[in-house]
Amino acid sequence: MILETIAENYLWFLVAILVVNLYQRKFAPRSFRKRTATLIIASLAMLWQIFIVIILSRGWPHWLAVPALFITFLVAIPFRRRILLFRTSCAECGVKLPLTATINYDDNLCESCWAKAHPEEAKEIEEEEIEEEPLLPTSSDARKVEDIDWDSWEPTETAVLCYLFDGDNVLLIEKKTGLGKGLVNAPGGHIEEAETASEAAMREITEETGVSIDSVDHRGILEFQFTDGLAMRGHVFFTHRHTGEIHETEEANPFWCPVTNLPYDRMWEDDPLWIPMALEGKKFHGRFIFDGEKMLDSELVELEEEEM
Repeated sequence: MILETIAENYLWFLVAILVVNLYQRKFAPRSFRKRTATLIIASLAMLWQIFIVIILSRGWPHWLAVPALFITFLVAIPFRRRILLFRTSCAECGVKLPLTATINYDDNLCESCWAKAHPEEAKEIEEEEIEEEPLLPTSSDARKVEDIDWDSWEPTETAVLCYLFDGDNVLLIEKKTGLGKGLVNAPGGHIEEAETASEAAMREITEETGVSIDSVDHRGILEFQFTDGLAMRGHVFFTHRHTGEIHETEEANPFWCPVTNLPYDRMWEDDPLWIPMALEGKKFHGRFIFDGEKMLDSELVELEEEEM
């Protein structure tokens, strides 16, 4: 019964051996010896299969398959050095080899040891891989707005700016800490966990200037990609009512400034682009590329109310 099963399934075993042999061809010339080994193994398996077929067709005792197998091993002895090539550990450092290396690499070396033994070939392969699979640019590599896929872009930080108007004046700050230190800006900062953008705007203006407000109007969205990897989305708010008096804080030095005389030369380079639009009552969406405090590129569009 066992011999009949072997005879019936031998073809599948032979197919498996040939598939392995075809797979080994992908790793030429490093797989030449092991490709030969698989062909020899397939030939020996075929020899034993011939013995089994003869035994079954002649009706001989099945135990004769054992000496037939012994004869097959005797035939294999002259080829033993060409067959016993498959190892599961690196011949140089002893590290466990992946199945790919065990089946295919004649020298039974891990990639690291092979590269040390064949530095020129390893360098050529590395150069070919770089040419075939160039690294995709990241957002921090961008120098133009169009270099970024904004549909998949995600900010690493989200912040707010809040412009408080009192008649013809607007409340600005000279920033004393953090990003933009020394520049003039509106009060603002990061949105905290479980806090809305409008809540953050009202909190930040109090923390940085001392005054309190009870409502804000969302005017626009600013998205910044910095070459150092920082990606920031900012929400811009306007408000016209407040209580309290301004005073200097640890984070900022606040001051009132005429709306008609904004100190753009002391502000971020993107401010002159969108602030006039916002002062005209327009909604906006801006995208900017910065290298430190230097603006490299910009894109600014006016939005309809429903787009906000």
